[in-house]
Amino acid sequence: MCTNAYDGANRGIIPAYPTFAPLDFTFQAALHERLYPLPDGVSEYTFANLYLFRNRYHYVLSLHKECLILSGERGDARFFMCPGDVPEKEALDELFRTHAYWKGISESVATANQECLAQWGIAVTEDRDNFDYLYLRTDLAELPGKKYHKKRNLVNAFLSAYPNHAHAPLTGELLPDAMTVLNRWREDKGEAGDYEAAKEALERFRDLGMQGRVFYIDGNPVGWCLGETVAQGTSFALHFEKALDKFKGIYQFMNQTFASSLPETLRYINREQDLGDEGLRQAKMTYRPWGFVRKYTGHYPSS
Repeated sequence: MCTNAYDGANRGIIPAYPTFAPLDFTFQAALHERLYPLPDGVSEYTFANLYLFRNRYHYVLSLHKECLILSGERGDARFFMCPGDVPEKEALDELFRTHAYWKGISESVATANQECLAQWGIAVTEDRDNFDYLYLRTDLAELPGKKYHKKRNLVNAFLSAYPNHAHAPLTGELLPDAMTVLNRWREDKGEAGDYEAAKEALERFRDLGMQGRVFYIDGNPVGWCLGETVAQGTSFALHFEKALDKFKGIYQFMNQTFASSLPETLRYINREQDLGDEGLRQAKMTYRPWGFVRKYTGHYPSS
């Protein structure tokens, strides 16, 4: 971990490069201030998302002049991310010497710096597996036209099969119900998946500025979802969505109901990436995305 003798003294103040600090809750204000105004709405670039997955990716952070740098680890490879800008070439060269690749380059950053990156010999390629799926909120709320015929049928079948359904905004009082669903979801799946991050997201949803909804059938909790606004308040990133699969149509019902509950000022819903999973990709495409939040990877051709 590239902490460079960070001693934790000025907690919450991002250290100057090349010193890196482990990402913890004290950086919430500093990161929110830098990430929320970003126009692309990349789902990873929120304090909540970075914080909740800090242990999985071993995130550390630094500030090169005004350029935020995040360093993480996936498998045996280290990567770095620069959410809002491109650092100076000297720093960039050093980052490439200590990391395998540059991850999560947003479309706005790639476009604005296309010429200089090309001059520096940095190859920038699409990272399709990490494109966020972007939907019009009204499409998910209304399921209009022939293209959503099958989705409407599933929702209607759910309503017919489970007339005694209910839902409510997530509150502290409903937290145990959401946690019950999460634990049963993990048991049904037989693997942890993102259980630890989802559990902490529920436990700290208010501190993290997240909002969600809990769903019931016959008074019993059967699903929940949780996310936050991004892209200057124009889009909602849905970070977690958990339900009990035995209730056919539950995910389609949750999807439509939650989209309907969001304010009209939110034009888009970001349902994050498919990570190259073909089944997940097909499922996300059936909802007819309006577009994608495109992301790119950077590397030197020789690296």
